[in-house]
Amino acid sequence: MMQIIEELRTLLPDAEATARAGARLAPGLAPGMLVTLSGELGAGKTTLVRGMLRRLGWAGTVKSPTYTLLEHYIVSSLYFYHFDLYRFNDPEEWDRAGFSEYLRPDTVCVLEWPERAAGWLPAGDIEMRFEHADTARVLTLDATSVAGSACLAAFAANP
Repeated sequence: MMQIIEELRTLLPDAEATARAGARLAPGLAPGMLVTLSGELGAGKTTLVRGMLRRLGWAGTVKSPTYTLLEHYIVSSLYFYHFDLYRFNDPEEWDRAGFSEYLRPDTVCVLEWPERAAGWLPAGDIEMRFEHADTARVLTLDATSVAGSACLAAFAANP
């Protein structure tokens, strides 16, 4: 029987630990998932995504989509879309950009700054928050679906 995990918290003392957290999450990602990342500028959101992609087998550059809004990667047969909505001034920009078309059963969408598209996004299967804790960060991961809970169980099983 699968353990149901709704929330996890982990301390990230540095960028390397943040990338490792992303790598721990990657095996639990499944097509159709939406993962959201909230936190201040420089909190480690893109570093976590880089860890995910490295674990999934992506060897190329992983850059922040702050200016492009979207970076896409194809790893194995998975379409992986990394969004950064920091530059959105209005939640309706999500709709006008046509980004909802990327939320499909054959994609994993990882989205930074989901609050910038409030009212236009479904709940993330996993919703993550980065918070400062002295010189480190605390990462809180909340699962809002069965797929999200399975991903957190895989994360917890691989410390």
